[in-house]
Amino acid sequence: MGLPEEMTASLEEGLDALVGLYRGFHAAPELSMQEHGTAAAIAEHLQSYGLETQTVGGTGVVAVIENGDGPVVAFRADTDGLPIEEATGLEYASTASGTLSDGTTTPVMHGCGHDTHITAGLEIARLLTLHREAWAGTVVMLFQPGEETAAGAAAMVADGLWDRVPRPEAVYGQHVWPSVAGTVALPVGTALAMADSLRVTVHGRQAHGSQPENAIDALVLAAYMVTRLQSVVSREIAGTDMAVVTVGTFHAGTKENIIPAKAVFELNIRTFEPDVRDRVLDAISRIIRGEAMAAGAPDPDIEEMYRFPHCFNDEEEAQTVLTALQEELGADRAVQKEPATGSEDFGTFADSLGVPGVFWFFGGFKTQTVENGVPGGNHSPYFAPDDVPTALSTGVRAGLTALFTRVGK
Repeated sequence: MGLPEEMTASLEEGLDALVGLYRGFHAAPELSMQEHGTAAAIAEHLQSYGLETQTVGGTGVVAVIENGDGPVVAFRADTDGLPIEEATGLEYASTASGTLSDGTTTPVMHGCGHDTHITAGLEIARLLTLHREAWAGTVVMLFQPGEETAAGAAAMVADGLWDRVPRPEAVYGQHVWPSVAGTVALPVGTALAMADSLRVTVHGRQAHGSQPENAIDALVLAAYMVTRLQSVVSREIAGTDMAVVTVGTFHAGTKENIIPAKAVFELNIRTFEPDVRDRVLDAISRIIRGEAMAAGAPDPDIEEMYRFPHCFNDEEEAQTVLTALQEELGADRAVQKEPATGSEDFGTFADSLGVPGVFWFFGGFKTQTVENGVPGGNHSPYFAPDDVPTALSTGVRAGLTALFTRVGK
């Protein structure tokens, strides 16, 4: 069947303006839960389409598009940038900066493509209002902050999202990635990994470097913990289960001849299954506390920084959407894919209602070749689609196609 010709024609006619809109968002990223300018711009565009907007979850923006009797569905686009200094060399590259939670200033970049998501989401809203004859029902557009820290979806739900808008019977979302523009890949079942990030503070006893007998060396103790943690996946998790444990930061000491009293490291855990997640987290806690006990050190502090939920594509709903995408884009350009080890808080929306959710990926590049980090993958300082018109067009068509499986005439 595919989308109505009038709708796709409107998309093509407005594509140059859409690329300009994307460039504006790319040049002005904001950090997670600080997307004030981005939220204002999104609301302004939605209002220009004749829609009323609500602020939900701090910097989230919601618009309800009502079009007579019919199903209620929701579509989500995330809006935050990353603390990365852009290295793309684009004429519209970001020179923005932001303030991290510790008060330090950082460059900010749309290094994960959320600028693409915002732009596609706005065009989906515009086309739905422009072509009401093609569909019936209600579409709830969710422009979500704070995806990178897993704070945004939870904040919107906690702020009474589903008491303020009609409750959808399905929720859809998408993500640009370093694949060929014009293609879509959709997992059936588990789509993305759960993720847990922990900060560990190791306590020892400070002493002069010449007097190790008076110290409990927090740096050496933390190093033992980091080394031992590498055995969790290789020796405690079955080879048929997916788990990744990464230690990404390590800080200790102030001077070479002072044995430090404290060391801090941060780690990230990825898993597909809840029981595997529990086993990994239990093993991490056991190893950290056991190493401290062996060294005669105080009990370390293990602090949860953030937690990403399971991103699961309802199998029946995912197959329906995949079939529709194949009809719209072509069977060779819309394919099923295996789960990815990245993480998303998209699942929070569907989980909070107990309804199906479907999440897919669309390409943004002329080729899939990666040389010298260009084009870089998501979260790279080089990440920016190099076929923006095709990427945006595909994102819009994919989003509308998913929505039309429920509300299309």
